[in-house]
Amino acid sequence: MSACVPTRADDPNRTERTHPPHSPPSHGPRRFRIAGADVSASIAVFLIALPLSLGIALATGAPLQAGLVAAAVGGLVAGRLGGSPLQVSGPAAGLTVVTADLIQRYGWRTTCAITVLAGLAQLGLGCLRVARGALAVSPAIVHGMLAGIGVTIAVAQLHIVLGGTPQSSVPDNLRALPAQLADMRLAAVSVSALTLALLLLWPKLPGRAGHLLRKVPAALVAVAGASVAAALTGLRLPKVDLPSWSNHALAGLPEGPVLGLVAAVLTTTLVCSVQSLLGAVAVDKLVAGRPGLSARVRRSDLDRELLGQGAANIVSGSLGGLPIAGVAVRTSANVHAGAVSRNSTMLHGVLVVIAALLMVPILELIPLASLAALVMAVGIQMVSLHHIRTVTRHREVWVYAVTTLGVVALGVLEGVALGIAMAVGVALHRLTRTRITHEEREGVHHVHVRGQLTFLAVPRLSRALHLVPHGADTVVELDGSFMDHAAYETLQDWQKTHTAQGGTVEITGRHPGVRISEPQAVTGCRCRPWTPWLNHQCDRPEYAPSSRKDPGGTDRTGPDPKGTGGTSGHELARGISAFQRNTAPLVRSELARLAREGQRPSQLFLTCADSRLVTSMITSSGPGDLFVVRNVGNLVPRPGEESGDDSVAAAIEYAVDVLQVRSITVCGHSGCGAMQALLNSEPGGARTPLKRWLRHGLPSLERMADDSGPWGRLAGRAPEDAVEQLCLTNVVQQLEHLRAHDSVARALAKGSLELHGMYFHVGEAQAYLLTERDGGSVFDRVREADLTA
Repeated sequence: MSACVPTRADDPNRTERTHPPHSPPSHGPRRFRIAGADVSASIAVFLIALPLSLGIALATGAPLQAGLVAAAVGGLVAGRLGGSPLQVSGPAAGLTVVTADLIQRYGWRTTCAITVLAGLAQLGLGCLRVARGALAVSPAIVHGMLAGIGVTIAVAQLHIVLGGTPQSSVPDNLRALPAQLADMRLAAVSVSALTLALLLLWPKLPGRAGHLLRKVPAALVAVAGASVAAALTGLRLPKVDLPSWSNHALAGLPEGPVLGLVAAVLTTTLVCSVQSLLGAVAVDKLVAGRPGLSARVRRSDLDRELLGQGAANIVSGSLGGLPIAGVAVRTSANVHAGAVSRNSTMLHGVLVVIAALLMVPILELIPLASLAALVMAVGIQMVSLHHIRTVTRHREVWVYAVTTLGVVALGVLEGVALGIAMAVGVALHRLTRTRITHEEREGVHHVHVRGQLTFLAVPRLSRALHLVPHGADTVVELDGSFMDHAAYETLQDWQKTHTAQGGTVEITGRHPGVRISEPQAVTGCRCRPWTPWLNHQCDRPEYAPSSRKDPGGTDRTGPDPKGTGGTSGHELARGISAFQRNTAPLVRSELARLAREGQRPSQLFLTCADSRLVTSMITSSGPGDLFVVRNVGNLVPRPGEESGDDSVAAAIEYAVDVLQVRSITVCGHSGCGAMQALLNSEPGGARTPLKRWLRHGLPSLERMADDSGPWGRLAGRAPEDAVEQLCLTNVVQQLEHLRAHDSVARALAKGSLELHGMYFHVGEAQAYLLTERDGGSVFDRVREADLTA
């Protein structure tokens, strides 16, 4: 095959199938279709949402229809207008305490009006594009708020489970609990116990039959099972009572003290917005874990999500529904059930409307004790041990505890305010608590700074530094993550003076990311970890730039050791020296952790050995992130071929079966010498090691020569030449080789692995990701807008 192989763009007899970017397709308007995966996912979500919506309405003291209204509006309005396509919105357990308090204080019609006003506030915040600002709230406060709400829900619903009536607050419920235990009703307790048992045991059914049965949501099975048992045994229990829709109460004008109503609107807005935005972020993580889904579903637009939630709350409140927010349980079920678009969320809302209109006789068979047990279980799950361990590890357990206790004892808004105050106190404590010590070990003076180095610690820092004798060797250990300008100037001035007097100073850190100053930097130095060796002239004064010619006669400017002509040994030594001085302090603690725990990379990155391809730079990755395999031409030999080299297959097997990576990326690049050699190869000749290796690229060459098969192509432009076309096609072909490996095939079948194709244009410094669309393999540019949309 010669180098003049034409690309398809050069073929005048071939009809172009692509159209310019952002232009409509040429074959007319597209018909509206709902994917089968969305239909099945919507049914799964509906079966979970129906009993939960009734249970949450029961827990708040609202009319039971209000839960159905909120579920329907959340699916139809928030599902259509929101910025997170797969997030399911509706009445949320996190809003139960807030709504119950509002109903008790102001009544149902005013609560609906407050919901409408909260929706308007959300619309305003969405228009101001402040959605990401809500994520600045400490996770410890958010998790503490949800835990406090969970405790409040669980304690209140426990009274209904025991056959009684809950009180208005957690302290009152706890004081009334002994009397309730003494007067429990066995019928309510038995139905509640059956509900909880089914909730707990249904997801753990063993065997193949259990695998099929587990597809039915546990919440539906628990409520349906308890309802059937109550009906068969003839137990007399309070059941769901859905009055006629003609008597359903709608929103009225808000009545009450202005300051109280403002506080109620702010509280509802805060809880709805934060829960929905955090849920949207969580959806992105769930989508990223689904093989093939991340290419079809765009990342959440948080400002649009806030606008969608605001519109949904306006409609829900106007129609007499509960406040709406993103719901974690239903959203997770939606993603895991295979949803691929917002159609699943909207269709679940349609199903709720149908159920509310046609299934009233069936819904009225559900015992209230069963719904209470279901909601109590949801409340208990809101107190997450995982979150407690996380905040403890980050030393924010006091923020979590204060927020939780504040919500339980005082209310949501008061608890969140206490949590914010505690978080500010912890931050100030960390900022001002700095310990500075000085000691001498084996003739070296060590000044150890623990904590943040601010102007408040400058006097103590100066005293410790002046204890170091003139001309002594000194190590300053900075064990913190922040240094302000005053502390930096003090340290730098002392270092210059101490060095001028014949002493030495080494400034080091002990924790990841501790490189908080660079007092020793030479003026004008621009070296970075990826700086070419030939530009490290600032490392040593004696290595000055010089102009010389390389073996090919080209002028090259770079460091020349004392004018003798630089050698690779000197360049390597200087690079290592720069690493030890500049980079090692940054990564030492992280590498020590990796040495203890072993490597646990999330990806296998298979790319070319070309020296211009710096994997850590183009992927913004660090130690332990990528398991990298490099070879000439980023080739993946097909299994079973007699290649004489099993290194690539061994790396694939080790990465998938031992390291259990979640994704494999094959990355090609522009100007690949291996692809050029393939195009220029002539049949026959000596079978050199390079030719023997490149034969694994022959299927790519054949694929490009076959007009009937799909090629790899760039979005928006034609390939520059035949080499670039072969580079793109080679990535697609090597992914097919990859799927033929047993370990990869098994992981793909289980859904634990996903494959990606990537193309890096060296001259443009532009990455392209492979997507399957328009009947072929298309490489799309990776832009920041694509990641934040």
